[in-house]
Amino acid sequence: MTRSYARQSLRGRSFKGQDLRQVDFSEADIRGANFSDAVLTGANFTGVRAELPPLVVLALGAVLLLLLVLDGFIVAYGSAFAAFVTSLLNTPAAAGQQALPIAALLTLTAFVWVTLRRGLGAALGAFAIATSAAVALVSALGTGDLIAALLVTAMALAGMIAAVIVGAVMLAMLLGLVPHRGVGLVISGLAFAVGALPGGMEGVQGAPPEAVGNALVITAITTLGLSALMGYIGLCTQGNDPRYRLISPLVISLSSRWGTCFRGADLSDADFSQAKLTHSDFRRANLSRTRWASATGLSQARVEHTYLADPQICRLVTTQNGQSQTFDGKDLRQVNLQGARLADASFIGADLSEANLAQADLSRAKLVRAQLYRANLSTACFTGAYIQDWGISTETDLDQVVCDYIYMRLPSRDDPDPCRKPDNRAEVFQSGDFADFIAPILKTLDLYQQQHVDPRSVAKTYKTIDLFHHAGLDPGAAALALQQLAAQHPEAGIEVLTLEGRGQDKIRLQARVSTQADRSQLSAQYFEHYRQFKALPYPDLQALLAGIAEKDSQIHRLGAMLEAAIQQPRFYVETYQNQGEFIVSQSKGNIRIGDVQGNISGLAAAGDSQTITGSALGDISGSVTTLISQLPETSDEQAQIKTLLTQLQNVIESEPTLAEEDKAEALEQVKTLAEASHRPQDGPLKKAAKTALKILKGTAAALPDATALIEGFNKLLPAIATLLSLV
Repeated sequence: MTRSYARQSLRGRSFKGQDLRQVDFSEADIRGANFSDAVLTGANFTGVRAELPPLVVLALGAVLLLLLVLDGFIVAYGSAFAAFVTSLLNTPAAAGQQALPIAALLTLTAFVWVTLRRGLGAALGAFAIATSAAVALVSALGTGDLIAALLVTAMALAGMIAAVIVGAVMLAMLLGLVPHRGVGLVISGLAFAVGALPGGMEGVQGAPPEAVGNALVITAITTLGLSALMGYIGLCTQGNDPRYRLISPLVISLSSRWGTCFRGADLSDADFSQAKLTHSDFRRANLSRTRWASATGLSQARVEHTYLADPQICRLVTTQNGQSQTFDGKDLRQVNLQGARLADASFIGADLSEANLAQADLSRAKLVRAQLYRANLSTACFTGAYIQDWGISTETDLDQVVCDYIYMRLPSRDDPDPCRKPDNRAEVFQSGDFADFIAPILKTLDLYQQQHVDPRSVAKTYKTIDLFHHAGLDPGAAALALQQLAAQHPEAGIEVLTLEGRGQDKIRLQARVSTQADRSQLSAQYFEHYRQFKALPYPDLQALLAGIAEKDSQIHRLGAMLEAAIQQPRFYVETYQNQGEFIVSQSKGNIRIGDVQGNISGLAAAGDSQTITGSALGDISGSVTTLISQLPETSDEQAQIKTLLTQLQNVIESEPTLAEEDKAEALEQVKTLAEASHRPQDGPLKKAAKTALKILKGTAAALPDATALIEGFNKLLPAIATLLSLV
């Protein structure tokens, strides 16, 4: 049974090294508790109080007030150095020392100005350089008395500045202990004044009676100015002003010494929503997907070497609001942004691997080159997002993603069209379309690595148009619509690449187009043609197909292959050539309709649909015969593959129902198989051989049943595939 500590008081308790997976600590008082090295995976810490224990607050507050009293005494006492200098101004020996009060005042003024403008580090550096230069100059040119006076003045200034810094540290710590800054400032000011009054009086004791008044005035002005500077530095330090990061770690380190400790704990998937975490220690903790929504006090906690150390990321995970903000190049690995508002945010080049972005609003977000490996994006909204060159893996969870449309690229001066999907700007993805669209990308990630292909360079080659059919596909109408679209837009260079889907449920037909083509217009016109052809009576549609088949047999073949494909319970039509935004992966049992010699009239690139003459058929036949004859017969398997390829060639050449053009195309595939037989270990040739087998099966699919070619293919192709290790 899972333990529960909900709403219990656990002050000062030790859970060090314990296994507390999924334990409920919601709204518990865990101030001063020790969870170091504990396993807290999935633990519930919503609404907990993880601050300093009350007794520690009282004791530490009392010590800090006493130190502020002492600090006030030191600052005021140091300010009284002016009294000694002033008392010497009317003596004959003071001629060279009359400039010291003015120099000291200018030095302090410059220190204050640099501190306010550039921060404490720059001010200390400037003070050290100026003081060293002044001492060196006076040592070279001045008298012994002047050198002594300068050294006393420099040490007094250094002491006052050191006291100001120490006082700022104590003030920042005290402000972190009280609930209201105003109360903390009043208490700190009173403690400082209690020490400053006797310090100033003691500091002017050595001055002549007639100079005491002037000395007190100078001491009061200097003390008030330095106390104001101390208060300003303390407030800025407590507020994590980057100008004072020189002392911020010291303040947090001292304050968190007695706070709640999670050092080295496993807090993956834990929930700290609405928790108060001031003075807690998260060093070396595993914060994978830890939820921090509405948590407070993390700016005053020890979070070194975690993603919380970045103030912008810390604000993002606590507020869950990154809308319109820029996170380019940020390391956001394993952050929990479930349900976060990230619309219009920029994550260009950011690393979001293993992050939890479930239910997040990423509409119009720039995810260009963002890494989302193993990230949880389920039910997230991607409408209008830019996903150019993003990095996802097969373990990236895209379940039930909400997306009306998406952009494959960022717009640029050279390419103002950001590659919208769906291509028709009047359409949006229907339910499940985005998942179907992105599925081939996920399936090809291994293929990218195997082929050493950079998908970013592939996307620059050309673009694709995706045609989604939600109520099944009429093969004849689709073939006619594509042919008419290609005839109307020859400049688009349309070439069918892939067909994929699941039976009659949903089918996606993808074609390659030129980079200048208006894909929105092409998509709209295709479906307009498709609806027109589909509405025709069946005899009229068949008559149109028959007429086109006489002119170009590839149109008829496309229709036949589409018909055969959609009869399968599940199918993917594939190609191994680069396909614009992605490469469609290998899938066993697929049917290939892209990269067919001749392709579709008007759809393939120029020169691809040339007529195959009888002479050309003879040439390819002779080439295949020569290649097969050169196969070695050093083993039974090699002799068998040689025999099977010869039989396959004979079956193709003797098929009376196969046009010469189709015979030449089929023999080209036999040639590919023969080349793969010569070099069975060649990876690219092996892939080409797989494709050749699919094309041969597609060729047979367009023929009437019970032909000798189909019978021969059914007998020979499986045997060849087995011998070449293609199955």
